[in-house]
Amino acid sequence: MPTITKITAQKSSEERFNVFLNDGSGDKFAFSVDQNVLLKFGLKKGLELDEMEILEIQYGDSVKKAFNKAIEYLGFRMRSEKEVADMLLKKEYPEAVVSEVMHQLRHYKYVNDEEFADAYIRTHWKTGGKGPGVMKQELSLKGISKENAEKALQQYSKEDQVEQAMVHAEKVVLKETKISTVQIKQKVEQTLMRKGFSYDVISIVKEELMYENNDDEEWNSLVIQAEKLKRKYAKGAQAQYKMKMKQALYRKGFSIEIIDRYLNEEEQE
Repeated sequence: MPTITKITAQKSSEERFNVFLNDGSGDKFAFSVDQNVLLKFGLKKGLELDEMEILEIQYGDSVKKAFNKAIEYLGFRMRSEKEVADMLLKKEYPEAVVSEVMHQLRHYKYVNDEEFADAYIRTHWKTGGKGPGVMKQELSLKGISKENAEKALQQYSKEDQVEQAMVHAEKVVLKETKISTVQIKQKVEQTLMRKGFSYDVISIVKEELMYENNDDEEWNSLVIQAEKLKRKYAKGAQAQYKMKMKQALYRKGFSIEIIDRYLNEEEQE
């Protein structure tokens, strides 16, 4: 049976040791282990090891290395259980090792999906202004259960959601100064839906938001859009030109009255 002939500390790490065995053909390096594994299995010079014992020691060392890697990963920020497990699998640790490491991490409370979901909602609501729909999807991708996600979302009141949605909507209004009021309303709704807000919240924002262009702003927006369209339709006959301009501007949300005013003024020039 192989016998331990020498144990030496590694130069690169004082917490890891190289184990040498003699199986009858001379001393040779067999495997390396963490200090805790060395103590756990009572490894010392002269100790005989059979094949199963060696495999058990190597498995224990793999668990220790994977556990240390997980702790390092968790040191940067909170992680979901799935994020940690996926990282370890990506590092090519065996599934059995990953399963044992996750068991230990839960035991020592280094991972907790309920607490992770709570912190994730709080952070991404207050710093990113995301809506519940988007955050629920993101949590699902991180392996958080529907139950934990919905529980965490309870802290995000409807009043808070309206406040965050209003911030996004006001940015759209300030940015979109060259389109019609109808298009602005559509942009606001599309933006808030993309951010993950419910239709109820969007409806409240649309009612409260001051995004009506005054007459001058609406006219200026139409002129800007019309100038772009003129390059496209100017080569046709006058009647066809007017019809296509009217249809295109109407699709962009301008009223028939203001479109007719523009076309009439253009014709008089």
